[in-house]
Amino acid sequence: MEIKFELATKRLSSNIIIADAELKCLKNYKFDKKETAFIKKEFSGKDAKEMVFINRYESFYYLVKLADINTPGGLEKMRLHGSRIYAQLKSFHQNEVHIDGVVSARAALTLAEGLALTAYQFDKYFSKPGKFRFKKITLVGKIEKKEVEVLSNLIEGTFAARTLVNEPVCYLTAEKLSKEIEKLSKKAGFKFEYFTRKKIESLKMGGLLGVNKGSEDTPTFNILEYKPAKPANKNPLIFVGKGVVFDTGGISLKPSPSMEQMKGDMAGAAAVVGALYAIAKSKLPYHVIGLIPATDNRIDGNAIVVSDILTMASGKTVEVMNTDAEGRLILADALHYAKKYDPELVIDLATLTGAAVAAIGEMGIVGMEKNATDEFSKLEKAGFDVYERLVKFPLWDEYGDLLKSNIADIKNIGGPKAGAITAGKFLEHFVGYPWIHLDISNALLDSPRGYRTVIGTGAGVRLLTQFVLNKLK
Repeated sequence: MEIKFELATKRLSSNIIIADAELKCLKNYKFDKKETAFIKKEFSGKDAKEMVFINRYESFYYLVKLADINTPGGLEKMRLHGSRIYAQLKSFHQNEVHIDGVVSARAALTLAEGLALTAYQFDKYFSKPGKFRFKKITLVGKIEKKEVEVLSNLIEGTFAARTLVNEPVCYLTAEKLSKEIEKLSKKAGFKFEYFTRKKIESLKMGGLLGVNKGSEDTPTFNILEYKPAKPANKNPLIFVGKGVVFDTGGISLKPSPSMEQMKGDMAGAAAVVGALYAIAKSKLPYHVIGLIPATDNRIDGNAIVVSDILTMASGKTVEVMNTDAEGRLILADALHYAKKYDPELVIDLATLTGAAVAAIGEMGIVGMEKNATDEFSKLEKAGFDVYERLVKFPLWDEYGDLLKSNIADIKNIGGPKAGAITAGKFLEHFVGYPWIHLDISNALLDSPRGYRTVIGTGAGVRLLTQFVLNKLK
């Protein structure tokens, strides 16, 4: 689905009005004395509201008190106001809205972002899908056309990521994922190619091939590249996404409740696709590459078992102590492949560990870094801008001791403690450049939370895109 964004040059009879503290905005609209008194009363006093609704039957208005948009919490409040307004618009079957952002262009754009993100629908598999489709947002105020274009592309990229996550593996095999990326590449304007088994074997990607051994479907290795004519960066920025299109856990079989969302174990890959889409379609002057190793993790007579030894693309050997720690195995090959580009920075994203969810819940992202302290701080800033907040975990040397194997270079798990960190410590073995690891525990939800929709949230798309946008300021 797509939502159309338009920019008006003059004030319309707006449905949503960003209200200043003094309510000077009221003079621009023909509210009668009773309406004006009601609005002022609702916005004042001990129980002052942040949003007031005026229903004239033939028309209606939402007046939204301007939050402190110089703070992450204030921006998030505007997104959540947009999310709440969408719920009412849907109940009225109102499929377009005008937003008056004369008081604050940034507040209007952020409210529109929350509203649009909430409007996402995935009803492909209903025999009778709902008829309501939200279609259009018109903005007025001192808003640049480029800002509206970037927001529109960001919404599209996030929707694309959500849809990829929400698709079941009966449709979205690894090779089908590649075909879907190919379609998006043509629409957004980035280069794309993918490898199947024969090429992957020639690259000796033992992690990707090992995880794939229990599957009837071919693995793929996907390369997405957007390189503008005059990029602002000399060396590329690389995003690496885990693309496990379904994870049974392999021989280390997951219990049934833990398997219910595992079509979304490729949310890291989806984030990379969505971010490349938004960056390329917005024509941002930054050279960005996406690398996605993709497979399912299933069981048959050839599936890897506990105590198997895999030789990775780097030549390092890994003792498999748990086949459900498969994401790090395929990421390791992709991280090694990234070395060929001499990147300025590599950021990997993965729904990698339950330990990250246990540590911080679904409120943010667990992150680690090596030789990228300044870049991590900049990514944290982008995280606060879009409210996909990062929590930095350490990569102390002592955690590496937990990965020591008696018969191979390393093990693929470190034991019951510090699981998110030892997963990052495992990946550290395969990098040789500034690197940030993100364990995106906020990528999958059991129920919607504000503008973050059920199952696939599209986490990472807005974070990565904002990170690039901030670099261009």
